[in-house]
Amino acid sequence: MSAARYRVLGLAHPRSTWFRDLSRWSTNAALPVEFVKCVAVEELRARLESGQTFSALIVDGGLAGVDRDLLDRAREVGAAVLVVDDDRRRVDWAALGADVVLPEGFDRATLLSALVARAPSIEGPEVEPGHRVAPPPAAWRGRLVAVTGPGGAGSSTIAMALAQGLGASSRHRGMVALADLALHADLALLHDAGDVVPGLQELVEAHRTATPTVDAVRAHAFADDERGYDLVLGLRRHRDWPVLRPRAVQAAIDGLLRSYRLVVADVDADLEGDDEVGSVDVEERNVLARSATARADLVVVVSQPGLAAVRRLVLTLDDLHRFGVGPERLLPVVTRAPRRGRQRAEIAEAVAELLGGVDPDVATALPSPVFVGERRGLDELHRGARPLPHGMVGPLTEVVEGLLDRAPLVPAAATSTEAVPVAPGSLGSWAIDGPAD
Repeated sequence: MSAARYRVLGLAHPRSTWFRDLSRWSTNAALPVEFVKCVAVEELRARLESGQTFSALIVDGGLAGVDRDLLDRAREVGAAVLVVDDDRRRVDWAALGADVVLPEGFDRATLLSALVARAPSIEGPEVEPGHRVAPPPAAWRGRLVAVTGPGGAGSSTIAMALAQGLGASSRHRGMVALADLALHADLALLHDAGDVVPGLQELVEAHRTATPTVDAVRAHAFADDERGYDLVLGLRRHRDWPVLRPRAVQAAIDGLLRSYRLVVADVDADLEGDDEVGSVDVEERNVLARSATARADLVVVVSQPGLAAVRRLVLTLDDLHRFGVGPERLLPVVTRAPRRGRQRAEIAEAVAELLGGVDPDVATALPSPVFVGERRGLDELHRGARPLPHGMVGPLTEVVEGLLDRAPLVPAAATSTEAVPVAPGSLGSWAIDGPAD
């Protein structure tokens, strides 16, 4: 028997046979395991947040509370994840992050082999959180454009215009989705959507304990044939945000990118998290904006002209840069822009000057703002669910496509950061030094 010892968390119904057997093996020293039993998901989460080191988490796959977020949290603290599966839920546990899937009637030898192979012992060196490699991603992902801005700036309309312009292109026809990821979701109103189900909540729930197929993901969207894109409706009420679990939200965004070539997301400008304000609740409330912005290939920041509006634009750009969005991924857009070129130039100079006082590097690398003029009759177009005018759609789409083309679509595997072994001699030699060792 291995000399190493393991501290194991367990979550199951108290009457589960394997739960009782594992407790007995631990008590009788039949296994080198210190077993910590939990009978509720809340108790398990509290144990994971306690700061104590755990070698592994063993959970009953039949419990409703066992999902992507719970397994991922265990992996973050350095614990291997073992799922006891009885095939009742028919879940692909490996895709959700499980290291090992055990049959319901596993024996001591099977469990010990799994622990030796995948779990760090408590006598060994401390394990860095997040050390485990996630399941390999699919070979292809689409591009994500997040559209954000202060309230009332017109970000929802700009998102619609951008999705319409991209959907009209022969390169992307039938492969563009517009997703409403704002807490106060307006796109259902602006599209005169009669149905509100399915929507974002159902899409996120589908990714909580599974990895839906492309057809299943696209079934959560409504086709807008006139505008040329699919629409994913947002939250039905602002107060529904607590049902969105962070890992499930990230998986849902990834599911959209597996199913569409281009996804345009209407998101809020609030990015505060636990590190900024010391509140996990605030971070979870902002999970849609944080997840979409972190994953976006391009972030379009919408503002109106005017003294206060330009100030809010600069503050939003600074917040995005502090969040980790590089200036090459930012594009300011000014709506209701004046017609005169001199006035537009003054707005661009004001943005550059104010941003230069905050972060000169961002001000230098930031693209020039795109100006969208005043358009009359937008409310009538929204009420009739008719396409937006080309004068609003065309110039914006052309700039966004140009920025996206600077970083061509590549397989996700090509951007993986996982270490790859190098065979001796495969790197060739230095021309001035002769053969490599």
